[in-house]
Amino acid sequence: MKSLLFISVGVLVLATAAACTPGGPPRARAALDCPPSQGELDRTSVAPDGKTCVYASRDGDQVSLRLIPVSASYEATLQPVEQELQSEVQTEEEQAAAKVADAEANAKLAAVDATSAASAASAAAKAAKEASDDAASASKDGGDWDDESKGKGGRGEHAHVDLPGIHIDADDDGKANVNVGMIHVNAGENGAVVRMARDVRLRGEAFSREKRGFRASYIVAKDNLKDGWKAVGYEAAGPKAGPITVAVVKSKSGEHHDVFSDVKRLVRRNAGV
Repeated sequence: MKSLLFISVGVLVLATAAACTPGGPPRARAALDCPPSQGELDRTSVAPDGKTCVYASRDGDQVSLRLIPVSASYEATLQPVEQELQSEVQTEEEQAAAKVADAEANAKLAAVDATSAASAASAAAKAAKEASDDAASASKDGGDWDDESKGKGGRGEHAHVDLPGIHIDADDDGKANVNVGMIHVNAGENGAVVRMARDVRLRGEAFSREKRGFRASYIVAKDNLKDGWKAVGYEAAGPKAGPITVAVVKSKSGEHHDVFSDVKRLVRRNAGV
């Protein structure tokens, strides 16, 4: 997420910008700067007021870039966006309905090709019998492969790390809570939720004591998202007083990290941080 190449050049540019910037707050952005493309993303539409533009990738990823005013705080402004993204996670009822639909579809396919289904069942039964015979033979020969795994990965194992700035709780059920600095990860068997937020200086204020800007990321990567999405989330940044730039991302590809990289460039282009 952050390359430090050419840092000396960057410092020089920031110092020059700071020297040329008026003492007052940066000028608030009135409309988004939406280039025709950014990496793998191509622009598909721009709102007449310039406060929303939409991008898409060839893999079916969707990005809605938005310029949003801040009323109380940027955290409160991002809450509705998080709720919008959380609605993309299937409820238990929706998951059950999806499983029923899949079962019905599979039943129809089996009915259309009953002969192939019967052949597959026969082959499966034969493979199961062969596996059972092999296991019985291994047992008679003194093989004890189960003993090799005894004591390894036993139930009830738990890992806990509590150090300054680093807090980790994990168990053998695949659940983990990781807090490292401003990064928070909540992982489970269905996927993970990643959250990051930190204060930053606004562009042109590299030597200011006060950090009047922010950057925030929120990613939900789960197996039970709607419409075939692999990950949804947002990248947001801007002055804390607003308006802030928010990119809402929905990714269908397994390489959702790539689309988020392009999104970050779009956000930084508009956020002034």
